[in-house]
Amino acid sequence: MCGIAGFIDYQRPVSTDILKAMTRRLYHRGPDAFGLRMQGKAALGHSRLSIIDLTTGDQPMGEPGGRWWLTYNGEVYNYIELRAELEARGHVFHTTCDTEVVLHQLMEYGPAGLEAMNGQWAIALWDNREESLLLARDRFGIRPLHYWRGPRGIVFASEIKALMAHPDVPREMDNESLLQVFRYWTCLPGRTVFKGIRELKAGHWAKLTRDGWTEQRWWRLPFGQTPTEMTEDEAADIVREKLRTATSLRLRADVPVGAYVSGGIDSSLLAALIKDENPGMKTFSIRFADQVFDETGYQNQMAEHLGSDHHHITVSGSDIASAFPRLVRHAEKPVLRTAPTPLMLLAEKVRSEGIKVVLTGEGADEVMAGYDLFKDAKIRHWWARRPESRLRPLLLSRLYPTSPLLAKAGRADYLHKYYGRWIDNPADRGFSHRPRWDTIVGVLGNYLSPDLGSALANWEGWDSEYLDGLPVGFDDWGQLDKAQLLEAETLLGGYLLSSQGDRPAMAHSVEGRFPYLDPEFVAAAAKIPWRRRLPVLHEKQALKGAARGVIPDQIMDRPKQPYMAPDAPSFFGDDSPAWVGEMLATERIDGLGLFDSAAVGTLVSKLSRKRRGQIGFRDNMLLVGILSTQYLVHEFLEGGLEPTGDEIFREAVPLGS
Repeated sequence: MCGIAGFIDYQRPVSTDILKAMTRRLYHRGPDAFGLRMQGKAALGHSRLSIIDLTTGDQPMGEPGGRWWLTYNGEVYNYIELRAELEARGHVFHTTCDTEVVLHQLMEYGPAGLEAMNGQWAIALWDNREESLLLARDRFGIRPLHYWRGPRGIVFASEIKALMAHPDVPREMDNESLLQVFRYWTCLPGRTVFKGIRELKAGHWAKLTRDGWTEQRWWRLPFGQTPTEMTEDEAADIVREKLRTATSLRLRADVPVGAYVSGGIDSSLLAALIKDENPGMKTFSIRFADQVFDETGYQNQMAEHLGSDHHHITVSGSDIASAFPRLVRHAEKPVLRTAPTPLMLLAEKVRSEGIKVVLTGEGADEVMAGYDLFKDAKIRHWWARRPESRLRPLLLSRLYPTSPLLAKAGRADYLHKYYGRWIDNPADRGFSHRPRWDTIVGVLGNYLSPDLGSALANWEGWDSEYLDGLPVGFDDWGQLDKAQLLEAETLLGGYLLSSQGDRPAMAHSVEGRFPYLDPEFVAAAAKIPWRRRLPVLHEKQALKGAARGVIPDQIMDRPKQPYMAPDAPSFFGDDSPAWVGEMLATERIDGLGLFDSAAVGTLVSKLSRKRRGQIGFRDNMLLVGILSTQYLVHEFLEGGLEPTGDEIFREAVPLGS
């Protein structure tokens, strides 16, 4: 992986100093090599993490005629096959890297060439003859690409902190987008929490010319198809073989490839499928000092089964509190959970062991229907057929058996009162996600300043921004397909692959690879019938069938344990770091003007007196969200955002002209 940055200025000469300042801020994404290219109206920068063709793959990369110049963050795993096809069409290559293949693929086919590329990427291609810029992003938005458009052109970069090194880019919060984080756990696609700064949507390309801006979707998740009839064994065989191909393809690298092993089925299956192809594989896992979150026993069983060189870190609540500011700096948006922080600490361990690339299991729950949310929606649809029923909603208690609210109140009464709010309109496009989306926003107004509270007034209209753009025929899809598309297009790209994926890993120059997001695997999974994906209330049935006999039975038969980390309690206690008190101080909250200091003070007092297990899900998310927002504003709008690696950059960067 790498970092890219650049800008197009149609009216003024491009500045090397500005480009250098932008690229410096991406040092953590790629410390192996740096490059700048000033080409006509374009300034292109690159920080490289060398993984394929370690000696001749430097960027920005141009073709011999000097017309096309590429700066690219990503990997295209089928580059060998694409190169052979391009050579048959007369293209000549001078390196063995995938970057040159991407360059020639786009020269030959334009944006249509993206469809043949299997991988993860953020691309900027400058056409010096036409004076046009093509930006493109992979199918799922695994790799980030942000931009700001001004009257003279555009500024773009992998990360917002690099954009803000350009003097034209404003530094101001977008209050509506900020509040969306508290509803959807991330901004709606295309938005960021900073005014005027956009993110190119997953599966989209955009083109800038002197005449204007064109943006187009080139790929969408293939849900909503007529399923292919198959037996349980046939579904398991398809999943296993497609996943085996996807994992094998993602071993292509000129450096060792490691794997995360959480102790669950998703990551364990990936590691097991490649153990014979990847001898001496290093595996990595997170242990928690708090046993409620810890999965050490299952991780050890899986590492022993693999015979891998296994490494781990042990994370405490105080570790999370100390590292949380770094996580927010890299996430570049508020986060409502602390879970990304241990992943950032794990990436530090991975890099210290000499590993740059790891396989990871993100995407399995979205593609294979693994979340409780899908089962929740299934029960509510069934309940909606007989809304007066007192028995049907009791199935929800099987999903949340440890809920303290269920323990305090009569189950039927509570379930009717709480979940009954979301059964009256099964045709609602957002039906599957209403309980999650409404968890915080209903009480959020109590914690906002008057100015920010006014931006919350129109929250009921936010959903239409996304829901109105769903595919033609969406309303006729099956309910599970609907729910899976919403999950993948909102939470997966904006949170799991960003705040919990790319950002914590790239904070330490580690590239994650995601076999469950292989396009051929996804296409096959989308055709599996509902009853094979989610029969009754048993999640990921087809994936479990594929894993049976490949990983130990102890892993297969264990209770599902979602990845979580200590939240609010991490920030309180005798060893609480000073920054927590500073960010939550009354004068600071009043000074930033986003939250109501009295309400936040009441929340902090309430949570600081409680122990883990006594704090509700909503209060946890409110506290972490408020705290991360306070720090984000401090870092990006008040702080200097000083880069790291400045001296290395000064010595290493070659300048093009």
